[in-house]
Amino acid sequence: MTEPPRKRMVRPPTGGTESGRGKPVRLKTAKQRTPSQQAWLERQLNDPFAAKARAHGYRSRAAYKLTEIDDRLHFLKPGARVIDLGAAPGGWTQVALERGVKQVAGVDLLPVDPLPPAHIVQMDFTDPACGPKLIELLGGPPDVVLSDMAPNTVGHRQTDHLRIVGLIEAAADFAVQVLKPGGVFVAKAFQGGETTALIAELKRHFADVRNVKPKASRSDSSEVYLVATGFKGR
Repeated sequence: MTEPPRKRMVRPPTGGTESGRGKPVRLKTAKQRTPSQQAWLERQLNDPFAAKARAHGYRSRAAYKLTEIDDRLHFLKPGARVIDLGAAPGGWTQVALERGVKQVAGVDLLPVDPLPPAHIVQMDFTDPACGPKLIELLGGPPDVVLSDMAPNTVGHRQTDHLRIVGLIEAAADFAVQVLKPGGVFVAKAFQGGETTALIAELKRHFADVRNVKPKASRSDSSEVYLVATGFKGR
């Protein structure tokens, strides 16, 4: 006598979660998007860190870059004062607050939705009035200056390189002007971005300078982060 077929107790997977990998998402229509915009959007939809960020409530996947850097070096501490340059859309400010930092001041050319108790202002950080305003909001000079900024690119390699390096140099100059002794500076950079002179300059002002490539930074990207610790003072 043959046994009746057993019921299947485990169904095959039908999708993915923040911790699992489902079928790649393909957009059905371009809706007037350029090929590069289409590729970027599909990459975002299939990016596990972007999915985790959405599930966690982070405003950007870049939050995981900062969490990994801080997991290594532990500079986001309760009682610290933090300035977030290029704060939009707010992912790095969220991480600082989540790690117990109560005094955060962010600045961006773009508007940023409120993230209390952080203070976020819409202005150019190179404006001479910006530094004093941020320090006033913090109640004193910062222990940490963060910069996840990247300039708008024009597609001309040499011009884009100059813009990238110029922005990092401006952020570094800002950090040197406002940081407390012993402070930390973290900035987005790019491998091959002519940063040798900048790193040498940072070493004059900080006890340790290193390149960090977080796992959340895409492997096909030349993006790295300059992490300078132990500010020597002005």
